[in-house]
Amino acid sequence: MMLGLRQSFSRLSCACSTLRTDSGPLFRSTWRPTAAPSPINLAYSALRLNVLGSVRFRSQLAPRRTKYRKAHKGRVPVPIGGSIVGTTIQEGAFGIRLLAPARLSAKQLQSAETALKRKLKVVKGAQVFMRVFPDIPVCVKGNETRMGKGKGSFEFWACRASVGKVIFEVGGPVEIRQEVAKEALRLAAAKLPVPTEFITKGAAPRLGNIVGMALDPKASTLSSKASSTSLTLATNVPSVSPPAVA
Repeated sequence: MMLGLRQSFSRLSCACSTLRTDSGPLFRSTWRPTAAPSPINLAYSALRLNVLGSVRFRSQLAPRRTKYRKAHKGRVPVPIGGSIVGTTIQEGAFGIRLLAPARLSAKQLQSAETALKRKLKVVKGAQVFMRVFPDIPVCVKGNETRMGKGKGSFEFWACRASVGKVIFEVGGPVEIRQEVAKEALRLAAAKLPVPTEFITKGAAPRLGNIVGMALDPKASTLSSKASSTSLTLATNVPSVSPPAVA
């Protein structure tokens, strides 16, 4: 035991010099500072940390910062006010939109986007547009847990999408055949837990189960004018009385 203590003190004396009573440091260490980390490593470390304190991978869909750590569960919005925003193609030429309200998680959206890009890899210059983004933190409590004790812990990111919302669009500077785009969007729709429909650039907007010219104000104006014109023509037709029978 004494031999081990002597060896430890000898190593300590090699690393540090004797005490100094005058001004200056008490110990003179042989340690030298290491090289500072590169800016690339610092940026990568900051990218992996999200606002919830967990690790955010580079391929995971998640907001960079939020105002609150947790949020209410909420409900999927129902377009009862008559708004048709987000139900038509804006960026690409083809797309898919929902036929039922749903809450889509970041993992589901990422899987659908991966399948879509893998199918369109053969088309050089094709672009994929995601019209939604998971920015709502979903918290889950364990099964068979008593009430109280605060809100559950963070589980995953999600987004709320109403009926008729366009989820993905494909397009870009190159022309994509409709058959290729339809097959790629079919593979992406298979990753989503909600039925969807395939739409094109000139598709009519959708409001719940109402689709078509009933939502277009110009079309409704034209139809009203056509009905009034037909009514006028019908009233202006002279009446012909049947001949009298002798």
